[in-house]
Amino acid sequence: MINWLGIRWNVHPLFVLVMLGSIVTGYVAELVVLFAIVLVHELGHVAAAKAFGWRVREIKLLPFGGVAETEEAGTVPAAQEAAVAAAGPLQNVWMAAAAWALGRWAGWDEDWAAYIARANVMIGLFNLLPVLPLDGGKLLQAAFSGGFPYHRTLHWGAALSLAFSAGMVAFACIPLNEGGVQLNLLAIGLFLFVSNWTYRRNLPFVFLRFLMHRGAESEARREKGAPAAPIVVTGRQTVGGILRMLRRGRYHLIYVTGEGGRLLGVLPEERVIERYLEVGRQGATLAELFPT
Repeated sequence: MINWLGIRWNVHPLFVLVMLGSIVTGYVAELVVLFAIVLVHELGHVAAAKAFGWRVREIKLLPFGGVAETEEAGTVPAAQEAAVAAAGPLQNVWMAAAAWALGRWAGWDEDWAAYIARANVMIGLFNLLPVLPLDGGKLLQAAFSGGFPYHRTLHWGAALSLAFSAGMVAFACIPLNEGGVQLNLLAIGLFLFVSNWTYRRNLPFVFLRFLMHRGAESEARREKGAPAAPIVVTGRQTVGGILRMLRRGRYHLIYVTGEGGRLLGVLPEERVIERYLEVGRQGATLAELFPT
């Protein structure tokens, strides 16, 4: 582990295995190229994150990219997360184009130029698969959160990622051209499946962090005069169910209705969140938390 740019950089054990395999088989030059591509890919994420003022704590380098741990994950506008996620594959685009141009017009060895271009295309496209924590999974989740409640997008993202990574594992076990099991794809598929299984179990904590950061976001939107999105509920509905209706990037007012749709009151979302954090009972009804 090293500390660079104020960030802890780690090489994931999966990447270490790839390195050892490359050294044993004599593909050292290819290993150096792969490491450089992955490093530049991650530096693209870091540059975009720091441009938005994010605090990047740690990055783990993998054979196909990396996993960044930030303090802002899930608490910033979806557009920012999409921009940071897209910044990685964009590095692969210019690196592939540069390698192709250097091989064609600058006298580079054409085989090496083609290898570097292909490696960038493969890493870039692989990272765009709709699986968390890959960039494609983050982009898809950011897109979902623009039109659906954030709690729902978290569960959709985890379920889709689990299904896709399980399919990757199954496909890797199918012998192709009598080549046996595809060990590289199997290892990556298993890593993604285990990562998303753990992520799915931690979703309650991810959602809780989202709620705890809503206060600052709500205040900023009120100061900008952003229109409030109404959520119409009854006093019998649970606070957990109401909080699961919150959308990312929107400010909500909770309209409480009674018999015949009669309006009983209006609650700003931060009051509901604060009361829930004080009590800690998702099953409590709104009428219990705010007795009249």
